Amino acid sequence: MPAQPATPVLQAGAALSNITPFLGGGIVGNFGIPPEAKYIHDELYAKCLVLDDGQEQIAIVIVDNLSINREVFDYARKLIGEKTGMKAENVLMAATHTHSSVSASSVGDERMNYNYDKGLDEYQTFVARRIADGVRRAIYQKEPAKIGWSSVDVPQHVFNRRWLMKDGTDVPNPFGGQDKARMNPGVGNPNLLKPAGKTDPEVYFVSVQALDGRPIALLANYSLHYVGGVPADHITSDYFGAFAEQFSRLMDAGNKAPSFVAIMSNGTSGDVNNINVKGPADRMQSYQKMQIVARDVAKAIYDNYSRISYQTDVRLGAAYSNLNLKVRKPTPEMLARAKEVVANPDGIKKYHPLEPTYAKRAIQMQEKWPENVDIVMQTLRIGDLGIAAIPFETFAETGLEIKAKSPFKSTFTIELANGNYGYLPTPEQHELGGYETWLGTNRVEKEASRKIVARQLEQLRALKK
Repeated sequence: MPAQPATPVLQAGAALSNITPFLGGGIVGNFGIPPEAKYIHDELYAKCLVLDDGQEQIAIVIVDNLSINREVFDYARKLIGEKTGMKAENVLMAATHTHSSVSASSVGDERMNYNYDKGLDEYQTFVARRIADGVRRAIYQKEPAKIGWSSVDVPQHVFNRRWLMKDGTDVPNPFGGQDKARMNPGVGNPNLLKPAGKTDPEVYFVSVQALDGRPIALLANYSLHYVGGVPADHITSDYFGAFAEQFSRLMDAGNKAPSFVAIMSNGTSGDVNNINVKGPADRMQSYQKMQIVARDVAKAIYDNYSRISYQTDVRLGAAYSNLNLKVRKPTPEMLARAKEVVANPDGIKKYHPLEPTYAKRAIQMQEKWPENVDIVMQTLRIGDLGIAAIPFETFAETGLEIKAKSPFKSTFTIELANGNYGYLPTPEQHELGGYETWLGTNRVEKEASRKIVARQLEQLRALKK
């Protein structure tokens, strides 16, 4: 009787690559001149997980940075392909959105331009090479493994930050109009009406273990913006790194070799943050709030860790395409006003305190951005789990829609993946206005979210076959 073919056994490896920048660069994420980085609170990493089912090999890399342009990720893909043979479409890379690091998307005014055809600066090159190094190390450490996933709700830390305001409330925007929605309206604001959107409290977590049960990696996903609450000149990975530290401690994984890698990815948090404007104002010390978030999420996952059912034979897959989107441009009237403001910022009555910033951005959108951009649409399959990757700060309702319509039993989305093109409001949210919809914060056509959801669902269905 002929021997039966052996059941394929998953192979997995994980690794960290340190991407902490030199001190002295500008810390990005807020308006105004970026403050000089003077202190490193905790190291920044590219956290890498590689899975191999014998037919397909995929990599997921989560990078501690505000956002990373496509050209950086594409260079990392090129290096990975040259050194390992891994297919470019099988490598998912994303930024966490910490607001406490120097930029990996160019510096100064150039950071807001379209830079795909320009060369990389020193730090961008360093980050790309360290991503490639991390994937190579994870491949080197591959071993027979088992994998499983589950989810748990952690609702106490997610609040929609866009609020509809009562009739008659003054909600100006930098272009001379009035908005219906306001971002971060302030704790206790008497003119609050209701949140303009949804939240997604579900934390997904994917556990990878050696066959003897030794933990290799955990990939988590939470739809929460950065937390912050740190000195302006500190470098830190925010709650993403604090979660990794706290979960590793709960797992008592510090002395195990190869080292356990805990990873927190950003879900769809473009309109979600940690501020409860209906509650009392927080009075906390630096780093205290992010540690609370990290602790609560780590404990919730740890308490539900035993629910995971593991498999050694899972089918892996990847779908990858380019989606062409129109770039938003200012109207002639907006452009004329913008040039007037930039030419005489102190001598003109402003529509909004941020009008000089958005005047400059409107000019950049006109002069430094093409008419259309190709964005990466990537989707991964791990057994009956689907992962969508979107290169925008994506609203919670978009992630919820993908989950609801996905053909997979379990699905989550990683935002700021494979590039960054700004915020992605839905068409309905565009009608409400607010910071996330302003030209220069949002850079692509108002129907973009619908096109992205349609493409992601198309790719999920193709992978499910």
